[in-house]
Amino acid sequence: MNTTYRLAVPVRKRVAIALWKLATGIEYRTISHLFGVGLSTVFNCVQDFCDSVIKVLLPQHITTPDAAKLVEIATFFHNRWRIPQVVVAIDGSHIPIIAPDEYPRDYFNRKGWHSIILQGVVDGRGLFWDVCVGYAGSMHDARVLRQSNLCDQLSDGELLGQNKKIISGINVGHYLIGDPAYPMQNWLMKPFSDSERLSPEQHTYNYRLSSARSVVETAFGRLKGRWRCLLKRNDCKLELSKKMTLTCCVLHNICEEHGDNFMEERVDGQLHIQPPGQALPEHGEPEGADIRAALINYFSREE
Repeated sequence: MNTTYRLAVPVRKRVAIALWKLATGIEYRTISHLFGVGLSTVFNCVQDFCDSVIKVLLPQHITTPDAAKLVEIATFFHNRWRIPQVVVAIDGSHIPIIAPDEYPRDYFNRKGWHSIILQGVVDGRGLFWDVCVGYAGSMHDARVLRQSNLCDQLSDGELLGQNKKIISGINVGHYLIGDPAYPMQNWLMKPFSDSERLSPEQHTYNYRLSSARSVVETAFGRLKGRWRCLLKRNDCKLELSKKMTLTCCVLHNICEEHGDNFMEERVDGQLHIQPPGQALPEHGEPEGADIRAALINYFSREE
């Protein structure tokens, strides 16, 4: 508010300060000099902006699709990658952070730095329709999935089982695709991990899934290319890092929905490629094996 000593910072300027921080990732002190405001003002602008985006815009732009939308997404996947009934791809990405005061070793990932995990679920057009942010960087992708709300939401089969199709004699609902780090489920298909002992049909299955799964890697690349605060450790505490990551996902969807002209470019000298996590051992026939066999037969007939 305006006081006798100074005028309030206008809303447009507060938004500009926050967007500048998210888009560049530069230090608070530098932004303070650029915009001619105090250091604490910059911090408050970023904090308030993130809180507002999460409260107001997140429910509008990152939402679980209804049955009709799932059919539309599955049709897009099938037309582009010739895979039936797929609705989204899932993957995880590490977001750098400053080592937190509590349990810093838990956040030390296998790449050798501290991070939190962003689990993203992306449709065929590269839009997030579910994100989970904040688990420690040392956690396995499969464990993050099991502890996320997404797993509870999809495990009962109600959402993805509304529009089933017969594929090679098997009644198949909608499903996600992920890398070998994730567990096989009726609602989650993944490639075979042992590529040296695969049949030609299994190689075709792996190739089709990997081609379609590239959409989530592309989405992460575009997310971090636009919002470069996600590429480096930010000079803020853990809780604000989580909020900034979630805010950037919302802004990514808004940019994509409005056809923002994003120039494909290398991020920090290399394309964003998230290496797959190590697959967990499977004992016996995994859940969803009959669906995977049906897809292998489907692809073989197409070939």
